[in-house]
Amino acid sequence: MTLPSVPLIFLKPSTAVIGPDDEIVLPRDSSRVDYEGELGIVMGRKAKDVPKDKAKEFILGYTCVNDVSERHIQKADGQWTRAKGYDTFAPVGPWIETDVDPNDLKLETYLNGELRQSAHTSELIFGVAELVSFTSGVMTLLPGYIIATGTPSGIGRMSPGDVVEVRIEGIGTLRNFVVAHG
Repeated sequence: MTLPSVPLIFLKPSTAVIGPDDEIVLPRDSSRVDYEGELGIVMGRKAKDVPKDKAKEFILGYTCVNDVSERHIQKADGQWTRAKGYDTFAPVGPWIETDVDPNDLKLETYLNGELRQSAHTSELIFGVAELVSFTSGVMTLLPGYIIATGTPSGIGRMSPGDVVEVRIEGIGTLRNFVVAHG
């Protein structure tokens, strides 16, 4: 993809959120469902029009996110809500880490124990402060909202029986199991 000039934002419904060791359920109509390991910024205070230099004051902490996405639907729709909004498509956890500097953490994603993504948060297109500032300029962010920061290269398909782990240095490991619908 061409690098965007501003962050691309989308919303996932609360029904997409699952926790550690929960099951990612592949929809009946899915063709290709991918994992995307990401750093999650957890908001701690109501935030609107936050300047970059004040962003840290509004953040509670950080967590691991798997931004699960159905690629064929994403391409067909031309927007991302349906492709990323299925129930179970927003695994987060294993907890919120409040005492970590998010600016150069190692992020890795494993599929069935095999390393598939590896990067540092210092390589993000848009940093944590810029994402909080930009997003709060579009919408009011409430305590508990999570901003997923974007994924490194290495995304890939998940199939029933797979185990996906998103590991972020200083935060922990988010593990989920992939199952077929029904």
